[in-house]
Amino acid sequence: MTKVEKRKTTTKRKIWAEKMLPDKVAVVKRIDADFADIPAGSTMLIATPAIVDEYIRQIPKGHFTDLKQMRKDLADTHNAEYCCPVTAGIFLRIVSENAHEELEKGKSINKITPFWRVMSVKSPAAKKLSFGTDILIQQQKKEGIIK
Repeated sequence: MTKVEKRKTTTKRKIWAEKMLPDKVAVVKRIDADFADIPAGSTMLIATPAIVDEYIRQIPKGHFTDLKQMRKDLADTHNAEYCCPVTAGIFLRIVSENAHEELEKGKSINKITPFWRVMSVKSPAAKKLSFGTDILIQQQKKEGIIK
């Protein structure tokens, strides 16, 4: 058995709930170089999965807020000029996967984080969901977000 094979058999994969990282704190830092849509010298928020989860839970039923708006709102809330686009997308996926995991364990759809109010079916994050996009489409139709 190679080292890689051994590592794969001994490493336990984290469940999505473990990736929610409730003990992590948001960080606002000044960036030295241009990054994605953020110019050098700007302040950038690196949020947490818990902050993204809390934000999504406050979006009213039937409303949709895209990732770009979520990033703007989170940056404003944390006194930053921008919110990191990379971590925001990653954390949105973590929140979505965790919500689906909760649903699979028997939690009511009304009690999980309504990630379909932020995630577009066409987004790169939606294409990476382990459970596909059916629930995303179904819930967006149910709430009148899409027809």
